[in-house]
Amino acid sequence: MNPLYPKVAVRAGNCCEYCRAPEEVFNFSFEVEHITPRSLGGTDADNNLALGCRACNLYKSNRVRGIDPNNGEDVRVFNPREDHWEEHFVVDAESATLAGITSTGRATVSCLEMNTTAQVKARRQWIRLGLFP
Repeated sequence: MNPLYPKVAVRAGNCCEYCRAPEEVFNFSFEVEHITPRSLGGTDADNNLALGCRACNLYKSNRVRGIDPNNGEDVRVFNPREDHWEEHFVVDAESATLAGITSTGRATVSCLEMNTTAQVKARRQWIRLGLFP
């Protein structure tokens, strides 16, 4: 396990800082994710680390920018250390989907593929159980 995990997990409330998946329903710990990847000059500084579920971490990969599907604008993806989640995303409790309400939010939902069939199905259960958001 990443030695930085305990500090990052507590700060994140043991939820993915991108899609808000609750870590407690998984049978493994989430990952310490570099907001700016090391391959792009990112460091292990606290302000560059986030807790990410496996799906968000895999889809994000080394991305720091994405395309807003509404207007084609190239924007940065959501940064959990600089942005407030509620300002960029909204949850539709009925459909269990996440939607971006800003260019950054929309680009992040698209890049991280936050509404796959499996994610929406799981999110529906988390909502039902009171674990999400």
